[in-house]
Formats: sequence, C-alpha cells, structure tokens
Amino acid sequence: MDPIAFRLGPLAVHWYGIIIVVAVLMAAYIASLEARRRGQDPDHVWNALLLCLILGIIGARLYHVFSSPRGGMQGWEYYRQNPIAILQIWRGGLGIYGAVAGGVLGVYIYARLNKLNFLQWVDIGAPGLILAQAIGRWGNFVNQELYGYPTNLPWGIPIDPPYRISPYDDLSVYPPSTRFHPTFLYESLWCLLGFVILMYVARRYADRLLDGDIICLYAIWYPLGRFFIEALRPDAWLIGGIPAAQIFAVISIVISSAIILYRHRRARLSVEPSVEEEVISKGKE
Repeated sequence: MDPIAFRLGPLAVHWYGIIIVVAVLMAAYIASLEARRRGQDPDHVWNALLLCLILGIIGARLYHVFSSPRGGMQGWEYYRQNPIAILQIWRGGLGIYGAVAGGVLGVYIYARLNKLNFLQWVDIGAPGLILAQAIGRWGNFVNQELYGYPTNLPWGIPIDPPYRISPYDDLSVYPPSTRFHPTFLYESLWCLLGFVILMYVARRYADRLLDGDIICLYAIWYPLGRFFIEALRPDAWLIGGIPAAQIFAVISIVISSAIILYRHRRARLSVEPSVEEEVISKGKE
C-alpha cells in the first residue's frame, strides 16, 4: 500500500496522517458523549483538544526520538546526527506512552485554567483515548513498521525489503515471501476490546466508581496487553536488556492497581462505622 494517499501539488498527504486525524476526532467525539452523559459541558472536550493534541504529539515524538531500538531502527543515535528528521512525523515514530503523558498533561493544564475536576475529565477522555489507539495502529500497517518476528501463522503479513530491519533485510535468509507477526493488529484488537470494557464499566458501575478509576483501569488494561505484545517485536527499545515498554507496563499496572485498591479501601472505611461507634450507637438506643 502506498503510504501517500494523494498529492496536492507539491504537498503529499500521507495515510499515516489521515489515520491519526481520524483517531483523534473519534477520541474527541467519544469524550464529548461521555461528558454529556456525566452532565458536563462537552464543549470543554473540543476546547481542550488542540492543547492535548500538541502536547501529545510532542510527548510521543520525544519518547521515540530518545529511544534506542534494536534492529537498526531510527532512535536517538540517528536523530542526534539528523535533527531535522525529528520533525518528520509523517514517516512514523510516535511512542504511545509519551503521547498519553503529553495528552494527560494537556488535560491537567486545561482543567486547572478552567477550574475543572482533573480526575473526572481524564476519566471522560480515557475510553476515547484507547479507541484512538485502536484506530491509530493501522498507520503502522500502512508504513510497514512495528511488525513482529517472522511467523508461519496464516495471518502473518509480508514486509517489503526496504522496510525491514536487521537481520530480516537479508533476503538470502529471509526471502520476500517471509511473513511477520502483525503486532499492530494485535494491539489494535486489544485496544478495541479495552474500549468496550471501559465504556461498559463506566456505565454499569457508575454509582461505585471514584473519579480517576477509569483512567486507572486504562493504565492497567492497555499496558497488560502491551507487555505481551512487546515480546513479539524485534525492534523493542531495551533498558538493561528488557524492553522499555514492558518495564513501563509493569510500573503502570502496579501503581494503578495500588491507587484503585487504596482509594476504594479508604472510601469504604470513611463510610463504615467503627466497632466502637456501633457499640455507642446501640447503647444510646
């Protein structure tokens, strides 16, 4: 598939960019529906969108630029010598953890400026965020990037030689017919399932949830899938021999789970009368 969708004179419009724009608009639309359902002004979603988008792209790009992936993929060593390439995001290279961090920072700044409940608004945005990830991963398919190890599974995908990383660019060992794990598809389906789960939980258990629970659930669900998917990728950025995304996934899962358990336990204790209070109350009766 040609990465360029069409041209307007000298301007090339890439499928990657179109897919990202569609993903962002869908995220904002879902968030506006969630805001309205919660009795909040959906206009805040669209007003905050540009700030969150700018900071999200900056965060995503910085995560990628400062990485050191395997297989000869572009990372810090490349960008250090070719700084102008940092701006060429249409060629791919956006790290989701950086994007989420930047987007959340955007929500925080907007909420502070407009005196809104930050935790409530990141909860509102979380389902749309994971849906956007499910859509956005198809940009990796168009760019033939972020694929997995070779596989004989029937859903394996071919990767053209110019897009292959080392050692899979050696056609004498890995001929053009070689197929690879479509890790973009695995992550897209995982995120789509996560979207369904977040939307269901947000509605089914609305009376039991605390502000911040949905974003914490996102921070458990997405990293859980990413932890296993990362093991299939030969281009992983390593820290101490371990894929960085797996390290961040474990940290996110542990912290988010602890936050949910701690906050709900504290909330439960604050409404349950102590044994001493019950004795005193019965004595008065």
